Amino acid sequence: MKTTILIAAIFFSGLTFAQEKKQDSLKTKSIEGVTLTKQVFKKQSDRFVYDVAASPVAKGNTTFDLLKQTPLLSTTDDKTLKIVGKNNALIYINGRKTNMDAESLTQFLKNTPAENIQKIEVITVPGSEYQVESSDGIINIILKKKMSDGTSGNMRMSNTQNKYNASSASFSVNYRKDKLGINANLSGGENINPQTYILRNGTDKMQNESVGDIDDPNKNLGGYLNIDYQLTEKSNLALSWNSWANKSYNSTIDLYNTLIQPNKKGVMTTTHTWTKNKEDARNYNNSLNLNYEIKLDSLGSKFNANAAYLNYKRFQFSNNNTLVYDNQNEITTGKTITQNIPQIINNFSGMVDYIQKFKNDFTFSVGGNFNKTKTDNDTQNYTYLFVNEQGEHILNVQPDPDFNHFIYDENIYGAYLTLEKKFSDKFSGKVGARYEITNSLGTADGWQKGKPSYQEIERNYNNLLPYLSFNYAINDKNNVSYSFSSRMRRPSFWELNPVRNYITDFNYTQNNPFVKASSTYNQELTYMYKNSYFLILNHSYVKDQITQVPLQGYVKSVDGKIGDQNVLRYIRTNFGDKQEMSAMLGIQKSLFKQYLTLNFNAGVQHNINNGTLAEDPTTGDTFVDKEEKPLIYRNNIKSTSLIITSNNTIRLDKKKTWFLGVNYFYVDKQQIELGMLKNLMSLDLSIKKNWNEWTFAVNLNDVLRTNVVEIEDYQANGNYNYIRNDMYRRSVNVSITYNFGNQKVKKVRDIESASDAIKNRTR
Repeated sequence: MKTTILIAAIFFSGLTFAQEKKQDSLKTKSIEGVTLTKQVFKKQSDRFVYDVAASPVAKGNTTFDLLKQTPLLSTTDDKTLKIVGKNNALIYINGRKTNMDAESLTQFLKNTPAENIQKIEVITVPGSEYQVESSDGIINIILKKKMSDGTSGNMRMSNTQNKYNASSASFSVNYRKDKLGINANLSGGENINPQTYILRNGTDKMQNESVGDIDDPNKNLGGYLNIDYQLTEKSNLALSWNSWANKSYNSTIDLYNTLIQPNKKGVMTTTHTWTKNKEDARNYNNSLNLNYEIKLDSLGSKFNANAAYLNYKRFQFSNNNTLVYDNQNEITTGKTITQNIPQIINNFSGMVDYIQKFKNDFTFSVGGNFNKTKTDNDTQNYTYLFVNEQGEHILNVQPDPDFNHFIYDENIYGAYLTLEKKFSDKFSGKVGARYEITNSLGTADGWQKGKPSYQEIERNYNNLLPYLSFNYAINDKNNVSYSFSSRMRRPSFWELNPVRNYITDFNYTQNNPFVKASSTYNQELTYMYKNSYFLILNHSYVKDQITQVPLQGYVKSVDGKIGDQNVLRYIRTNFGDKQEMSAMLGIQKSLFKQYLTLNFNAGVQHNINNGTLAEDPTTGDTFVDKEEKPLIYRNNIKSTSLIITSNNTIRLDKKKTWFLGVNYFYVDKQQIELGMLKNLMSLDLSIKKNWNEWTFAVNLNDVLRTNVVEIEDYQANGNYNYIRNDMYRRSVNVSITYNFGNQKVKKVRDIESASDAIKNRTR
C-alpha cells in the first residue's frame, strides 16, 4: 500500500510538468488576479505568501481546512499545525497574534469561513519584532479588506467517531456599525480521548512490561468577545476577553504489569501487578487585553500599546493504585498514592510598538514588553501501604506524606529594534535584534519523608538575539532568500513545577524546577522557481535543549542507600545539544483548469543528538544495576529520515460544489531524545458539498491506521525502553456549517495581547 501511495504522489507531481508549457503561454497579472495561474504562492523578503482569495480550495471551507492545504503547513492530529522544519506554529491574524489558548484557537479556526481570507503568510524565521521562542514559526492570516455594516456569522456542528463518539458545536457572530465592531464566539464539546499503551523497559537481567488503556473524558466550553471602537479616523481602542474551561473527571489508567527479575537466590521470578489510577481535573483560562492604536501618517506608520491580565487555574486530584497478585491471582499487598496538584498562574503584561515608514521604502521599528508572572503550586502527596488480611484491605494508619509548596516569580523585560529596506525591485533586506532580561526566583517549601525542606532556585540571565534576512529576485522566474535568527526557549510553567505524575508505581514522569532556558540558532536558505516550485535548506542548532530523558535502574540516593526495585523516571531537564538539518523540495500548483489543486513536499531531515545524563537533577539520585555499576543515559545517535506530505483537492463538478480531498504524509524513522521514533504515515480522505450557505463534509482520517507512535531505545549498558502509543487517530468526522448574514462583515481589527507569550507557556 505504501508503494501505491508513493507512486500516486509521484504521478501527481509529474502532472505539473505536463502543464508547464501551456501555463507559460498565459499572460499573468498581479497577485490580485482571479485565477490560480497568477502569483498565488510567492516568496517575499521574510515570508511566503499564499493568495487564496479566488482559490477553489477556499470555497465553503473552514480556515483550519484551508491552512492544511497551504504550502509548508501540515497537521498529524487534526488539532495542531506545523510548519515544515519547525516544532510549533503560532497563529497571527492581520499581523497580530491571536489572543486564545490552544483549544479555543482550534475551535476558532475550524469555525471561521475561509471565504473571509485574502491570503496566508508563512513566516518560517520570524523577525526581531515578533515575540516567539525556540524555532517557532508564524502563520499570519490576512482577512479581506472589504467591510460593510451589518451582522454575519456561522453555526457549525460536528460529530466524530473513533473508539468513542465525540461531538462539538459553535456559534460565531460579527457585528459592524459605523465606528463600532464586535465579534464573539461560543463553542463547546464533549469527548473521550482514548489511548492504548505498551510500555517495556529493563536491563539485560530484568524486564518489565505494562499493557493497558488510558481513557480521558473531556467537557469543554469557551468563547471570546472582542469590542473595537474607532475613536478618530486614525485611532482605535479595543477590549478583548476570552475564556476557556475544561472538565476531565474520571480519567482512568488501567495497566497490567509483568515484572521478571532474579530473587535474592538468583532465581528468575515473575510478579504481576495491576495499576488502576483515577484522576479528576479541571482548568480555567481567562484573559483580558486593552489595546490602543494610532496611525501616524498615510505611509502606515503607527504606535501601538497593550496592557493585559491573564489568570490560569488547574486543579488535579489523582488516586494511583498498584495491586500485587500472588500465584493464585489473589491480591496480597498494594500501594496507593494520592496526589493533589493545583496550579494557579497570574500574569500582568505590557507591550508597546512604534513603526515609522519612510517614502524611500525604509521602515524603522522599535518596541518593548514587560511580563510579570507568579505561579502557585501547592502539591500534596500521600502514600498508603496495605495488606490483605482475611480478605480485607487494611490501610497503613501512618501514610508517608510528601508536601511541596512551590512558588515561582518571573519578570521579563524585552526590547527590539528592526530596520527594513527595499533597495530595488530585486533586492530587499531586514536586520534587527531583541534584548531580553529574565529574573526569576522559585521557592520550594515542603515536607518530605517526615522532615521539613526549603530551597530557593534563582535564575537570572540576559540575552541578545540578532536577526538578519535578505531577498533577491534574480529575474521574474527565480528568487533566492536567506534568514538567520537567534532565539531562546523558556521552560513552560508546568515543566518547572516539581511534581511526579505516576503511570505505575515505579514508572512516572517528573518535572524539574532547575530547568533553564535553552538557546536556538536558525538558518534558512530558500530558492523559488516560477512561484510554484521551491527548495528550502534549513539548519537549527539548539543548546541546552529542554526535553524528557528516561533514567532507569536501581536508585542510589545521595546518602548511598540503594533501592530494591528497578525504577524508570522520565525527567524533564536540559539535555545536551541538538542539530536538525533539512532539505525540502515543494510544489504548489493548480492544474486542469483548477480541477486539481496540488500541494506536494518531499525532503530529508538529518538529526544530530548529543546528550548525557548521569543523575536526577531534582534529587541528586543516581542509578545503578544489580552489581552497583553506574547506569548513564546517552543519546549521541545521528539519523537521516525521509519526509513526504501531499495534499490534493479535486473539484468534481463545474459548479464548484463537490470536492474530494486526498491528503497523505509519511515521516521516516528518526532519532529523537527518547530513542528511535519509528515511521509514521497517514492517509486522509474527505468529501465536501457546498449548497447555498450550507456546507456538508465527511472526513476519513488515518484510513490505513498507520499513525501510531512507536519509540525504541537500546543503551550500551544493557538498558532498553520501548513505548507504543495508539491514540486511535483513525476516525470519521461529519460536520454541517451554516453561514448567515452579510458575509462582507469583518472584524475591525485583530489585536495582539500583551500576555500571549506567557499564555503559550501554560500549555
